Amino acid sequence: MRGRIFFLVAVVAAWWTVAPALIAATVSEATSTASAETSPTAGSVKALSILFIGNSLTTTHDVPARVDELFVLAGFKPEVVVLAGPNLGLEDHWKSRRVQKTLRRAEGWDFVVLQQGPSATEGRPSLLEYSLRFADLIREAGGHSALYMVWPATQRSFDFPGVKASYADAAAQSDSLLLPVGDAWRVAWHLDGDLRLYGADGFHPSPAGSYLAALVIFEGLSGEEAPVDAKWRRRLGEPEFDVLAAAALAVRRRGIDTPSDGEPLAEPPGD
Repeated sequence: MRGRIFFLVAVVAAWWTVAPALIAATVSEATSTASAETSPTAGSVKALSILFIGNSLTTTHDVPARVDELFVLAGFKPEVVVLAGPNLGLEDHWKSRRVQKTLRRAEGWDFVVLQQGPSATEGRPSLLEYSLRFADLIREAGGHSALYMVWPATQRSFDFPGVKASYADAAAQSDSLLLPVGDAWRVAWHLDGDLRLYGADGFHPSPAGSYLAALVIFEGLSGEEAPVDAKWRRRLGEPEFDVLAAAALAVRRRGIDTPSDGEPLAEPPGD
């Protein structure tokens, strides 16, 4: 199974014309990460606190819970808290007393993951302004801010580059970590054009889409390849699970230059 994941990563890397050294490094990592499928020992457990601030793109199929499960499998003792509600933007959260109080708690947060809507056009100014405000406050409290880049609705699939640009600019301006989930979706479609990452409404994620988001977020926050979750491998099926794992790993290795400007990877599958 792991060999197929790294083969898929190599396919993506070759499509991007990535240097052979990058492909070789990816393949060689397979042997060193095989232990990720095993449970951690008690002595290796590390505490980690993560606060998610977002809307229904975060809560649909409970992306934070999937992230929590991955950190447990990787040997962490995570504390994951979610402040989210339908149709909320970062400006709404900034004005919330509950959010402000939670951010300023005495023990602080290791990471605060911020998520807004696609923000390719109308929401872009708000994303830029409030991601910077949040990032400054998070740093003052000793934590790290991260931006969970989402995706446009299916009827606005042409907005993928705009969503990416807005989140990448916000991350650069606020010195936040970029978690490029939207890019990973496009990589996954390049590997499997029939993959269903959208839910029935054509906007919120399917279980596969939310699990891919969790993989990208875990790998972005930890800097490690995600462990294999046997429960989700059974639920999704091994071929689909491998595509998601390969897409997340490829995006982490490639960074925010995925894909090159003006060269879209793939579009969502049609009905």
